[in-house]
Amino acid sequence: MSKKYYVVWKGAKTGVFDSWSEVKGYIEGRSDAQYMGFPSKDAAQQAFQSTYTKALTQRSLSKNAKGTSPKPVSYASDSSSSNLGASAEIQIYCDGACSPNPGKAGTGIAVYESKQIASLYYGLYESNGTNNTAELNGMLEAFKLAEPYIAKGKLVEVLSDSKYSIDCITKWAKGWQAKGWTRGKGEEIKNLALVQACFELYQKLKTKLKITHVKGHANIEGNELSDRMAVFARMHQEARFVKYEQSINIAEILRMPSG
Repeated sequence: MSKKYYVVWKGAKTGVFDSWSEVKGYIEGRSDAQYMGFPSKDAAQQAFQSTYTKALTQRSLSKNAKGTSPKPVSYASDSSSSNLGASAEIQIYCDGACSPNPGKAGTGIAVYESKQIASLYYGLYESNGTNNTAELNGMLEAFKLAEPYIAKGKLVEVLSDSKYSIDCITKWAKGWQAKGWTRGKGEEIKNLALVQACFELYQKLKTKLKITHVKGHANIEGNELSDRMAVFARMHQEARFVKYEQSINIAEILRMPSG
């Protein structure tokens, strides 16, 4: 196997590295981490002198020029239904952006049909939101978009880089509901209305719905596109949740500001 080199633009330490185990130590637990692998040291060093966004755009253009599309990579599955092992026909990536936190927040979604980008959505701007509210809004809208596909008998996979949102819906909500929607001893649940709305729809759809956690800012096209839409929503202060009506030029969208 040929040796690989890694660039870390955002992490506990930045630079060019030749050990993945070392890189993991610099990026784990950081939602803002930016990193990428390269086949040679020269390529990695050139990329490090530029920016993560430019490197990501160049990689996307290179793959498209070869007639292939970047493939989303799932790092860990958080689906509560073990019988959902089949490949999903529909993949819905959702993401939230907030700056500062709390502060101006927005939500974005990228929908793939048969592994090809089909549509983008953005909106739900909040002037005093948080990363968590933006991520939960994304989860809820993803479920809403999944519903008509599931009604047609299709398997849908929702992908998010927010462990908080996923755990709220797939792990914690059932117990909270049993305790009268508290965390026990009357302790308040943050973002309760959003959690309840997500959980109610999830219960309805879960037999045909997979939920998967993906790494944020890890060169996963769908995650990157939903991130750009979330920032787009925040910057344009779009309160509605609307479809992105411009042409979906992946390279151009990846050049947009990221969260």
